Amino acid sequence: MAHRPQIGWDGDFLTMPPTLLRQWFHAGLQHLLPCACALCGAVQRELVCAGCMGDLAPQLHRRRCIQCAIALDARHIARHCSACLAGMPDFDATIVIADYGWPLDHLVTGLKFRAQLPLAAWLADRLRDALVAAPGGLPDLLLPVPLSATRLRSRGYNQAWEITRRLGRQLAIPAKADGLRRVRDNPAQASLDRAERLTNLHGAFEVTDAGSIAGRHIGVIDDVMTTGATLGEIATRLKRAGAARVTNVVALRTP
Repeated sequence: MAHRPQIGWDGDFLTMPPTLLRQWFHAGLQHLLPCACALCGAVQRELVCAGCMGDLAPQLHRRRCIQCAIALDARHIARHCSACLAGMPDFDATIVIADYGWPLDHLVTGLKFRAQLPLAAWLADRLRDALVAAPGGLPDLLLPVPLSATRLRSRGYNQAWEITRRLGRQLAIPAKADGLRRVRDNPAQASLDRAERLTNLHGAFEVTDAGSIAGRHIGVIDDVMTTGATLGEIATRLKRAGAARVTNVVALRTP
């Protein structure tokens, strides 16, 4: 016989399991305070409405390089893109939701620059599904790409950590906010070309606890992957600390 949650009276108060109480509370909030779809503005219950999710479906299932997640066309037979075949980066795989472009870029910029933190939960949900479906197994530990101390003070939060902590909770995987440290406040990567990005990032990160890395599969979380220079430098540091495998888990990939 299926177990049913017990609800009863304890003096003057109705008692019920905490999980059921949370479910009722959130259901009541959704009924009283419906939200607007983050993409089209339709008033409904979810952060992204069913109609927009249907429109996004083709973007969520593109064939990609298994190492850097760049989109591949139908004529490309190999599982790796030509760039990864020519010079393998230190990371072993990259998992993404979709390409960086309209309308999903609006969600990332909302999280990153406008403190719309509930969007981190939506991105974590999509990354969870992509990670569970991907080959290579789940990571043993999740680490966010760190911000410099100056940028963290200015923004007030690290958008990569906001995704990481939710993803770790959903998958029951440990997540550490301080597993990586940015030791230099480099110029913004967006203003540099690829060669300058690589030079800019050399030695910019360090592993804070090599003992938690050695022999383990590490998932590195970020909001956007452009050239892969940041994630490549971090993977190099993790491999030198003894990581057995490094998987990038990134919301959006620049085409």
